[in-house]
Amino acid sequence: MPKLETLPATASPDEILAVLKRDGALILKDVLTKDQIAQVLTETMPYIDATEPGRDDFTGRKTTRTGALVARSAACRDMVANKTIVAAAESFLKPFCERIQLHLTQVIRIRPGQPKQQIHRDRWAWGTYLKNLEPQFNTIWAITDFTKENGATQVCPGSLDWADDYQPTDDQIGYAEMSAGSVLVYSGGVFHGGGANVSNGDRIGINITYTLGWLRQEENQYLSCPPEIAKTLSPELQALIGYSLGSYALGYYTPPLAAGEGPEVVPPEFALGKLDAEAAQFGNAELLAEVQASIRGEKQTA
Repeated sequence: MPKLETLPATASPDEILAVLKRDGALILKDVLTKDQIAQVLTETMPYIDATEPGRDDFTGRKTTRTGALVARSAACRDMVANKTIVAAAESFLKPFCERIQLHLTQVIRIRPGQPKQQIHRDRWAWGTYLKNLEPQFNTIWAITDFTKENGATQVCPGSLDWADDYQPTDDQIGYAEMSAGSVLVYSGGVFHGGGANVSNGDRIGINITYTLGWLRQEENQYLSCPPEIAKTLSPELQALIGYSLGSYALGYYTPPLAAGEGPEVVPPEFALGKLDAEAAQFGNAELLAEVQASIRGEKQTA
């Protein structure tokens, strides 16, 4: 059975990427403190307990999936904006985009009696249309201990180059066994799936993933965290969940006002009250320069 490499919480983004590009997955040990875990549970358990289990075998009939974590939990906001994770995500994804964005936030609670999930790739959220690029940087934060018995995530290290229809054998599947507070980091291209819970307790993890700024998000952040809530967030988190242009001309909108009562084309920040009508503009020189450099072939791709 393959074993995932474990790095300390102090690992640098470069150290994380070296393993991620080689194996497709790794564990960062003990990133959260016990107090931080307690805060996460305090803020999210009312929503978790109110969540109905899945209605099919893939989502899990004894698994609950609870989202909108940016809007619901200050502790989860800190996890989404973790500097080491975001820096690693940017380095991993920015060869293929100008800006990255938050893709998904979800508490996954695997309850006793839940069978193992089908092995899959998360990048299949977009079908198999994306070729020759990596669209996704993923994390699962262990809020309880992850063991093979309680449903630790199944992972196939080294599966990045496998064909989409490949069926891994048991000896190719490892388990992300880790202590509460640790983080599984994995790419959108690695084969993985939820484990079977044959224990007497719940396995709780928080799935936080990032993607290219020009792709559709799995969790629609504009609806999960609408402007009236997004206004209260830090500028960095506002941009990360999508209240910023994905490129020079990607994501602008026109306020639906009466003729002559407002600007015609504005960036998403305008919805947060951050720009007045005169300051609002289509894009900016920095984003335009990045696009032009990419067209000229001056932007490297991995």
